[in-house]
Amino acid sequence: MKCDKETMLLYAVTDRAWVGRQSLYEQVESAIKGGVTCVQLREKELNDEDFLAEAIEISALCRKHKVPFFINDNVEVAIKCNADGIHVGQEDMAAAQVRSRVGDDMMIGVSVHSVEEALDAVKNGADCLGVGAIFSTSTKTDVDVLPREVLCDICNAVDIPVVAIGGIGKGNISQLAGTGVDGVALVSAIFGADDIENECRILRRLSEEMVNR
Repeated sequence: MKCDKETMLLYAVTDRAWVGRQSLYEQVESAIKGGVTCVQLREKELNDEDFLAEAIEISALCRKHKVPFFINDNVEVAIKCNADGIHVGQEDMAAAQVRSRVGDDMMIGVSVHSVEEALDAVKNGADCLGVGAIFSTSTKTDVDVLPREVLCDICNAVDIPVVAIGGIGKGNISQLAGTGVDGVALVSAIFGADDIENECRILRRLSEEMVNR
C-alpha cells in the first residue's frame, strides 16, 4: 500500500483513556464513519497477546472500510496482524531496522523533531513522518512544543507525506495552513469527543480547508 498525502489528512491515533460508553472498536468505527483517513492503534499498557488480538480485530475493520491501519511501536504485532504500516519514534527501533524486519510492502512512519531527523528517516526508508508536538498536549508531557518554522523546514526538506501531531483540535487546525503539512494526527480531539462520528466530520472539513489554503 502506498503512503500518499490523502492518507495523512485526518490521522486518528487511539488512546483507551476514553474507552467507556463505547468500546475502542466502536470508537474507531465511529471515527471511520466520520471521515478519518488513517488509524493508528497505540497501546502502552496491554501485553503483546491482548494487543495482537485487538489489532487483528481493528485491522479487519479498517480493511473493510479501506482505511490504512498502522501499529504504534510494536513491530511484532504489526507483522502478525498484517498491518498496513508501523509507526516508530526516535527512541524505538531505527527505520532501517524496521524495514529489514517488515519488508518492502509495509509503510513505515517515523516521529521526527528536526530536519536532520527527517532526512535521516527518509534515507533509512520512512514512508511518512509525524512531526510534533505542534501545540502543548496532555497526551505526552515529556515533549517540547516545536516552533512553526521547524515544521515548515521539515515539510520543505522531504518529499514524503508529513503529518502534524500534538495538541491539535478544532480551535487550532487552521493555524497550520501554509506550513506544508499534509494533515493532522489527533488523539483526544477524536477519542475524547462525546460524538466521535460527528466530530470527525467537522475535523475532516477543517483539515481539508487547512491543507488547501
